[in-house]
Amino acid sequence: MNFRLLSAYKLLALATMVVSTVASGAASPASAPVASKFAEVPASAELLAKVRAGGFVLYLRHGYTDNNRPDRVPDVDLNDCSTQRPLTEEGRLLAKRVGEAISKAKLPISEIRISPLCRSRESAAAAFPGKPVTIDKLLMYTANLTDVQKAPIIANTRSLLSTPTAQGSNRLLVAHAPNLMDLIGYFPKEGTLVIFGPKGEAGFEYLGSVAPARWSELLH
Repeated sequence: MNFRLLSAYKLLALATMVVSTVASGAASPASAPVASKFAEVPASAELLAKVRAGGFVLYLRHGYTDNNRPDRVPDVDLNDCSTQRPLTEEGRLLAKRVGEAISKAKLPISEIRISPLCRSRESAAAAFPGKPVTIDKLLMYTANLTDVQKAPIIANTRSLLSTPTAQGSNRLLVAHAPNLMDLIGYFPKEGTLVIFGPKGEAGFEYLGSVAPARWSELLH
């Protein structure tokens, strides 16, 4: 089978089949209840000081995109960015500025995992040039998926947010807003950094968010 010729959604269907035996033993993550009214909490300078010491998971939504060019569902090809909603030039600049702000804030990052879609890959490249990343197909955009297809993605995201990080550093995920909406009822704006406290088997705790415009306030 030539996997390069498979659409992103066909690949996801295969991934769903692979994890189905695991998911069948527990309640579907996609069907788990989420908060009916999520309250976004602006991150404080004190929270950033704690993140500077490590032990957190950071979730960055990609930069601005062109909503007039939606994903070519169901024929999204992970190897062909023209089949996907594209990052705009302003979106690349936004990702670059957020990456520079994270560096200026001295937030240590030991692991970067990203969605396979081009807008996430390009955002990561602009924000963290030269840094190694891991493309994780189970961070795929969930908005166009069925509950069955979403289940392994939500389970993977929950695991990444819950698993403790390396001492003195943080894990960073670059992905999409609908994924967090499915998981906790939160739809962050593009370029927003979301901070979580991993608690292992007890799950994770949402601690705060940094909208792109707030970096200048937090860093001065």
